[in-house]
Amino acid sequence: MILDLFKLDGKVAIVTGSNTGLGQGICRAYAEAGAKVVGVSRRPSTETAEMLGDSFYNVIADLSTCDVIPRVIEETLNKFGRIDILVNNAGVIKRQDSIEFSEENWDTVLNVNLKTVFFLSQAVARQFMKQGEGGKIINIASMLAYQGGIRVPSYTASKSAIKGVTMCLANEWAKYGINVNGIAPGYMATNNTQALRQDEERSADILARIPAGRWGTPADLEGAAVFLASAASDYVNGFTVAVDGGWLGR
Repeated sequence: MILDLFKLDGKVAIVTGSNTGLGQGICRAYAEAGAKVVGVSRRPSTETAEMLGDSFYNVIADLSTCDVIPRVIEETLNKFGRIDILVNNAGVIKRQDSIEFSEENWDTVLNVNLKTVFFLSQAVARQFMKQGEGGKIINIASMLAYQGGIRVPSYTASKSAIKGVTMCLANEWAKYGINVNGIAPGYMATNNTQALRQDEERSADILARIPAGRWGTPADLEGAAVFLASAASDYVNGFTVAVDGGWLGR
């Protein structure tokens, strides 16, 4: 049955940024699809843990440094014995006019949004190869993988790079049965966009551009996240799918 291809029974997923927003929604979707989920977050994912119960395990780690990666892998294997799915969702954004943008803001964003994403993907891919059964890596990009944005040069750079790295890793790792793909969310009602949503003029401009006529929600991302984590996407490699209410098509 075709619907069986979307099931994640017996799978183990690592989802970074699991305490709120898109990451929390993806954790919930994976658990509902049958997976065990390891959420990685800088602060305890208390609400996510209460929501998912025994299907969820929280690793507290600051992803601004790659030093935590071995512990994330170790704790996941100790808890659930294997890894099948990685979602690189954790990210930060710094808003400042490009003419004044600081080196600190640049490095903060690139470290979390790109450097750690690459090296965590590398570590998980090595585990996939060790297991010999392939796996799924899903990188959360952004519309700014396709557009320039305003006052977010380091975020734009990181998400454009994520789209490129996704293609590069797919090219190299597909032969091992590892699918690497991305999701580019549109304007989502999350913590990252709270300032924009509170700006009445800017929010109105954004909504006027979205054919769907509303901000997205974490639930809007769940179908794509499950698809790309499941056997239904076994022949999808190196593609970043937009979940944006039609923004990029406007």
